[in-house]
Amino acid sequence: MTFPRFLPALLLAPLAACGASVVPRTGYTPPPAGPPASAFTRQGPLLGSDARRLTQLFGQPRLDIRETTVRKLQFANGRCVLDAYLYAPARGKEPVVTHVDARAPTGADVDPGACITALQAK
Repeated sequence: MTFPRFLPALLLAPLAACGASVVPRTGYTPPPAGPPASAFTRQGPLLGSDARRLTQLFGQPRLDIRETTVRKLQFANGRCVLDAYLYAPARGKEPVVTHVDARAPTGADVDPGACITALQAK
């Protein structure tokens, strides 16, 4: 038995009657422009630092994970855990910190600045 070509269209025809008509909106005003994307970049004492600088500040990392485009260094001292994510700004350039996460050993988020201070106090 062959499958008739018109059968799918015939089965979908009852569904076409269920669609609502689209009424064009009149007098549409686009939303106001928000802040530039640069306003959302986070500033911090470690952003832009390379791995050598982090090691100078905190000693040897607890973890050093390297993937294709990112390197994650983790520093901890029992009071806080700091994860620094390093990306190369351009091909062939040294990866630098672009994002930092800080948390207590229990997993609760903490202020990255306070964690940095705690790590430097050893």
